[in-house]
Amino acid sequence: MTEQSEHEVPAVDELAARSLGLPGAVNARDLGGYRTADGRVLRVGVALRSDGLNRLTEADHAAFAELGVRHVVDLRSLDEVREAGPDRVPGLPVADITSVEYAAEPLSVTAPDGGVTLHHLPVYAAGFDIYVALRQALADRDPVKQRELLGDGRAAEMMTGLYRWFVTDPVARSRFATVLRLLAAPENPPVLFHCTAGKDRTGWTAALLLTALGVDRSAVFEDYLLTNVRSGALIDTILDSFHTRGLMQEPALLLPLFRADAAYLEAAFAEVAAGWPSFEEFWRAGLGLDDAVLDGLRANLLGDD
Repeated sequence: MTEQSEHEVPAVDELAARSLGLPGAVNARDLGGYRTADGRVLRVGVALRSDGLNRLTEADHAAFAELGVRHVVDLRSLDEVREAGPDRVPGLPVADITSVEYAAEPLSVTAPDGGVTLHHLPVYAAGFDIYVALRQALADRDPVKQRELLGDGRAAEMMTGLYRWFVTDPVARSRFATVLRLLAAPENPPVLFHCTAGKDRTGWTAALLLTALGVDRSAVFEDYLLTNVRSGALIDTILDSFHTRGLMQEPALLLPLFRADAAYLEAAFAEVAAGWPSFEEFWRAGLGLDDAVLDGLRANLLGDD
């Protein structure tokens, strides 16, 4: 049995129930509803995960406003924001993020009316920059070079390396920890966190959160792999366009970069196990978080059955 088949994706009706109803962010969904080992359930409408909000349209704004989001965390790098554009959150000014990529603290900007606050918190790995690899593959239309870059498992190796880096790099760990602290503060939720695809950095953040709250590992993978259902049609469209525009003869070479794979998340958890005796110790020594943060998460996110 393969790793992918061990972690089944839920039915489409459950997928629809988790959707935030934002056509401009197809991977925007609610973490509410997952059950913890002690029988408690994550509240709906408190912790939200998404792909980039740069594609939100005016048609999305009413649905977004109904979510009551107080804090948006953008995990994208400076280059990603420059290329794709800033979050289009209703009423939120565009922030100057040119100095934030390597800053110790996130850049936070609050809407003039005191509403939603946007936090730029880039998680950027120079050695595992998936977007640089994508640009290189598309800029050089040579199919031989594209296969040399991405073929024979190299694209997947790049992804597993990225997920290990999530755990081994102290700056990356500190930024994931910042998101968890935001979620734990009593006045903050609802909090929405996102990257570009809502898959890797967002996926690991969600995995950390669910694991800390005591959600079963199988449900953690279930949530992670939902990206493939939510974003599948968009990925197919993008890959088809790369082929029809003559950018790639084998666009499927990019699938390891575009799809969630259980092996990637397994690599991150394996790195945690290799560096710390338990997840609890990783929480304290790796992420620098304490029982107060965990208590805050439980108070904010968990309800009774």
